[in-house]
Amino acid sequence: MKKVLFATTALVATAGVAAADVTFGGYGRFGVLYSSAAGPDGLAQTFGDDGTGDSSTDLTYRFRLQLDATAESDAGVVFGARVRIEQENDEVGDAANSGTGINAPRFFARSGGLEVGVGNIYGAIEAMPGMYPIDLGLTGLEYQYSPFQYGADFYDSDGAGASAGSAGTGAPFQNAVEVMYSFGDLSVHVSASEGARDRVAAHVAYTWSGWTFALGGQDSNSATDTEWLASAGGSLGAVDVSLAYADNGANGDQWTLAGRYDVSDATNIEFYVSDAETYFGNPTSNNSYGVDFNHDLGGGTSLRGGVAKLFQGHTVADMGVRFNF
Repeated sequence: MKKVLFATTALVATAGVAAADVTFGGYGRFGVLYSSAAGPDGLAQTFGDDGTGDSSTDLTYRFRLQLDATAESDAGVVFGARVRIEQENDEVGDAANSGTGINAPRFFARSGGLEVGVGNIYGAIEAMPGMYPIDLGLTGLEYQYSPFQYGADFYDSDGAGASAGSAGTGAPFQNAVEVMYSFGDLSVHVSASEGARDRVAAHVAYTWSGWTFALGGQDSNSATDTEWLASAGGSLGAVDVSLAYADNGANGDQWTLAGRYDVSDATNIEFYVSDAETYFGNPTSNNSYGVDFNHDLGGGTSLRGGVAKLFQGHTVADMGVRFNF
């Protein structure tokens, strides 16, 4: 991540401002994406194909530029905001070029181990350890190893996230706030949103002897939202492992076991197996599983690829290059 510090009179001469800076970073990725069942645009569809049953191999890409702006008061309180600019065609069902010029911002104030965020918040459930135990292949291959099935608030890279209004209700926005606190090996995250789906969520995580244990819960006015979760992650010899569970309300339970093994200093493989009663309320073929490889090419670049069998019954695979900046 590259950091640009604007140490100009315009930024630092304001009374009460000790330091201010803007950080630019992100990544690009491109390659090929295969699906054994094709949709209208050639990409795998979330709940099965378009009835043709045709397979498809297509180009896939994403460009993400992240901007973090902060200013620190004389008292040592850091105020800031985060936004992303993103264009892609690698999400399921995307058109040829989807994304947004800029997403909704997340604002925050931070002092020591305490941080308060508003707007396009991270969300206590999505930010809980064990929800993204790996990053499969080049594109994530639908992220079916994330057991909470997005039944909670989350940071939206190309939209408004929890700060979005309620469609059809005339509400221009909704309130979203989160509080995070960490002290040594203990961390707590509480978030709430009021609008389309009233949600109050929290998780607590503790690291002990190299293992991180987390427990989370949520109260919501939606029957399909996640209700509670638990996870544990650490190392068993040469393998990093994670076991996570989510009670997704009317969508049923989901379990995920995931791991990573370093083949060498430059190469690792990741894997997962997940079991769910339903996936987004749709019947599944009982389980989803996948494996990938990541090879470091140096200088922030890597060659990545993976293959996964999805809950919907079809297979997806990808391969390509990612470069961080």
